[in-house]
Amino acid sequence: MTAPIPYGSWPSPVSAADVASASTRFDGARFIGEEIWWAQSVPEEGGRMAVRRRRDGRTADVLPAPWSARSRVHEYGGGAWCAAEDGRLFFVEGSDQRVYLLGTDGAPTPLTAEEVGTAFGGLVWASGRLLAVRERAAASGGERAIVEISLDGAGARVVARGDDFVAQPALSPDGRRLAWIGWNHPDLPWDRTRLHVARLRDGVVFDEISVTDGAASALQPLWTGSDELLYLDDTSGRWQVQRVRPDTGERSVLTHDDADTGGALWTLGMRWFAPLEDGRIVAVRTNGEDSVVVIDPADGTIRSVGVDGASQTFLEDARGTRLLVTTASASAPLGLWLVDADGAAPPERLAGDDLSALEAWLPAPRAMTADGVHGPVHAYFYPPTHPELRGPDDELAPCLVWVHGGPTAHVGPAASRKIAYFTSRGIGVLDVNYSGSTGYGRAYRERLRGQWGVADVDDVIAAARHLAAAGLADPERLAIEGGSAGGWTVLSALTRGDVFAAGVSRYGVGDARALVADTHDFESRYLDGLIGPLPETADVYIERSPLTHPDRFRVPLLILQGTEDRVVPPAQAEAIRDALRHQGVPHAYVLYDGEGHGFRRRETTIDALTSELAFLGEVFGFATDAPELPLSIGALRIADGPDGRTVRIDPESDTVHAERDLRVVVSREPLRPLFARPHTSGWAETLRGAGFTATADDPDLFVLLPALDGE
Repeated sequence: MTAPIPYGSWPSPVSAADVASASTRFDGARFIGEEIWWAQSVPEEGGRMAVRRRRDGRTADVLPAPWSARSRVHEYGGGAWCAAEDGRLFFVEGSDQRVYLLGTDGAPTPLTAEEVGTAFGGLVWASGRLLAVRERAAASGGERAIVEISLDGAGARVVARGDDFVAQPALSPDGRRLAWIGWNHPDLPWDRTRLHVARLRDGVVFDEISVTDGAASALQPLWTGSDELLYLDDTSGRWQVQRVRPDTGERSVLTHDDADTGGALWTLGMRWFAPLEDGRIVAVRTNGEDSVVVIDPADGTIRSVGVDGASQTFLEDARGTRLLVTTASASAPLGLWLVDADGAAPPERLAGDDLSALEAWLPAPRAMTADGVHGPVHAYFYPPTHPELRGPDDELAPCLVWVHGGPTAHVGPAASRKIAYFTSRGIGVLDVNYSGSTGYGRAYRERLRGQWGVADVDDVIAAARHLAAAGLADPERLAIEGGSAGGWTVLSALTRGDVFAAGVSRYGVGDARALVADTHDFESRYLDGLIGPLPETADVYIERSPLTHPDRFRVPLLILQGTEDRVVPPAQAEAIRDALRHQGVPHAYVLYDGEGHGFRRRETTIDALTSELAFLGEVFGFATDAPELPLSIGALRIADGPDGRTVRIDPESDTVHAERDLRVVVSREPLRPLFARPHTSGWAETLRGAGFTATADDPDLFVLLPALDGE
């Protein structure tokens, strides 16, 4: 092993371009004839969703560029394609949200009319019929419905409607009944839904009943006979597989263990279980980590399936004993796998990144549980890992504390190039499942009810302190990063605590009231449960919002934002930037043209990662291989000069000049004073005239004390 190298500066074989190329997303997989089809993002093609097929070991595109199968229903989409056994592909084109048919020859042809404000998703092909969820914006009627799309171009007709939101239509084998789930404001599908069943007459529902009472979250109805239905429900506090006969109301619970088969229905194509032809059921079970199991309802036995999956696991399709599973594990990133339920053949990876060449650089995740104010806090720690290098004996590693979005998302112990990008350079990563996360049951999820901005913040602080107390990270070099709802927690933690020395916010929420006013309908009442109903609890919204307390922003912040984000519009990011400018807090604001809520383009991923690494190096004082990222300071009362004057950069008049000419660096010292490196003689003279002196070893690096108001 070579001589120690400072943490953060280790040379790494993992580049930002590698991460971007491997940032694959999937949207379903199916057995189609003798082939396997799936949808997968292509980062190098602008993040478009391609539908691909595999046969005899060869992979080819079914849906060629520039077509992209992407739905915008509920903004997050999902279920943007399905296919008939004869090879006809039905898909939602991302650019116009129309449904198209691509036959075995020729170009795609539209099946639905071009209609502004209308989107389709959750496509299902069953018994020769094409079903979908149709969403119309308020200007077009403001309705969601289950529709049947004619194959002759006649458009879509409504099959079922009535709830504010609908999802997961399932047609019975004889084609005479339809099951689906629905829910109404202010609930989200992980709060309360109803499972509806109705008979069909001339393609329209009648004699409708609710199989569940709407007190819990019912998900994923699947018919196993003309009068037998499987579905998921968490009435027990965990999502369990249930069976019901709608005609008689007879029902039974098929699983009883302390784990979830189910999760937050953010996208329409999510599936957690599938029945096998012999009556057994294959299901994903989650209790922190995922596993895939075979359930035999005849004797109640549950047996593990031999697939190395621990996170982001979905049961996409089953035929015979063959399964299509998307999953990630500690040794393999997210990918699509062909698995045999009985172990007749070894699992085969069909798509996804291959990290075998980086095995020596992959960190081994460690499950950690911290004692929190609201109960135990679960997290996974990825330590700095390098086969040849180590850090100095007298130095602890910096660490990134990751806060997932949702806030009802869930993280498990999974390998990824993004994690390795940091850990292979000597930066630890702590991935936290804070209060509100799925994967630990309803009680853990509902710890966040009414407590968003409190319980989540307490939890990430508890996890970070736990890590530092264990001697696994430098307590003075803890940074917090998150996107969307995770970005809210980042900003809240920076304004409500002093644990973190820096933050990275990706399209984070800074003003809860603005989020309610600006966001899309699916999440427009989300905060009723997370904070409280408006206008009754308006004072709580004001108090909780980070932008209410701009004076509390004290540590450097990197803000990453897309121009086309309709969930958290750029106005929120720019309000945060302006608050940082006013307070004189070092920051960088990077706006990506054409990006929405979640970055998709390869070039964006590369720039965001290198910007983050450069930012951490700048703040924590280590050299990096990333391009320099100058930090802006905006309006900064640098300090009082000897004659009592204040040197000030005014945001209205001098911001551009200041941000170009006066670079701010943050010290690693406990008090974190600021330094300035002027790039023009004018600024150098201004600083000298105000009584500031340069450091002993660098005549162009001026010490600014006090660094911030109150320090």
